[in-house]
Amino acid sequence: MARVIAVLSGKGGVGKSTVTANLAHSLTQLGQDTIALDSNLTTPHLGLHLGMHLVPKTLHDVLRGDSELENTIYFHPSGFRVVPASMNVNDLVGVDPGRLIEVVVKLSGRCDVLLLDAAPGLGREAISSIQAADEALIVTNPNLSSVVDALKTLKIAESMGKKILGVVVNRITGNSHEMNREEIENLIGIPILTEIPEDRKIVESVALKIPVVSYKPSSPAAIELKRLAHSLTGKEFQEGRPGVFGRMFKWAFD
Repeated sequence: MARVIAVLSGKGGVGKSTVTANLAHSLTQLGQDTIALDSNLTTPHLGLHLGMHLVPKTLHDVLRGDSELENTIYFHPSGFRVVPASMNVNDLVGVDPGRLIEVVVKLSGRCDVLLLDAAPGLGREAISSIQAADEALIVTNPNLSSVVDALKTLKIAESMGKKILGVVVNRITGNSHEMNREEIENLIGIPILTEIPEDRKIVESVALKIPVVSYKPSSPAAIELKRLAHSLTGKEFQEGRPGVFGRMFKWAFD
């Protein structure tokens, strides 16, 4: 059976879908048969990030009972598979998020790792993703409101008996108002797995609908995303890591 990992965030806009898409690619490169499922039913972005936002059948069709799951699994050129959600607001009619666990059970026998790109916050959609998963990865930005919301999400996942893998701190700029690693870990109470710097190569990669780990594998953000995949598989990461000032210099002038 697959590892079922819910990628969670306490609020929207922290880069959860970016992390999910790049993690799916990186895990595939490490030999893990991976499926990425967009379980954010109201505001899905994973398909948009991967160029799969106009597919004929989506998760919404399955949850409405209008399609078989097999018709909604698509192969990405990077080697992993994707189950996109519909971006059409009309497709929300008749969808039952509670059926997500049925979909996850069916998919978990078909891969090594199943990533759920969950809805942000703690609404019914997000709770359904947490219930369906075995493990949780928390994504936050380095500001107080984002970290506090991430802590709430973490506590809910813990209360539901899920294994917390750690925290991903995304979109670090190095500005003085940001919380540092020690402050975040002290507040949230679990280790930070990786710190991903703000990187314009991610913006470019999203526009091109190519994961940044494929588009610019040596960019600062790509290096940290690959580091995350190695961490989750217990494999040693060999690629050199520049220091903080080195990363910022590369980001500014690359």
